[in-house]
Amino acid sequence: MALNRKPYLLLTILILPLSLFPISLSESVYEVLPKFGLPSGLLPDCVTSYSLSSEGSFVVELERACYVQFEYLVYYEKRITGTLKYGSITNLKGIQVQRFFLWFDVDEIKVDLPPSDSIYFQVGIINKKLDIDQFKNVHSCRNNKKSFNEFFKLPLPVHDNIPMLFME
Repeated sequence: MALNRKPYLLLTILILPLSLFPISLSESVYEVLPKFGLPSGLLPDCVTSYSLSSEGSFVVELERACYVQFEYLVYYEKRITGTLKYGSITNLKGIQVQRFFLWFDVDEIKVDLPPSDSIYFQVGIINKKLDIDQFKNVHSCRNNKKSFNEFFKLPLPVHDNIPMLFME
């Protein structure tokens, strides 16, 4: 009786790439990002789940949409998608950055290979270089952006006995 080897060959072809892919879904997304050369603080602390295919496409689910203040204010939608490759995230959807009073979609995130102190954010045709240190730690997510008044709030007056200096 001859064995039909086609099902075994197909099974081997399907399983082999998964065995070469070193990611376990028991790992948190914050542990996965550094394995791809990216800082774990790219995502806020409210990730509830994620999925990652062997081709690198991913979906990240957050508890809620939220904001995180880096050098710029960043908005995260409840669902973030993209393609994860070593040193980059492409086809990114679900992250926006505020510049002045306008919001722009972040399309790609890349780091230098070999690693440096910089990370690059592609926003439309603009490529912005930032210090990678601000993304090394996972940041808390807040529910809303700062109000207009908070940006222009004056410091509270100091009522201590401060000697006045006069110049003549």
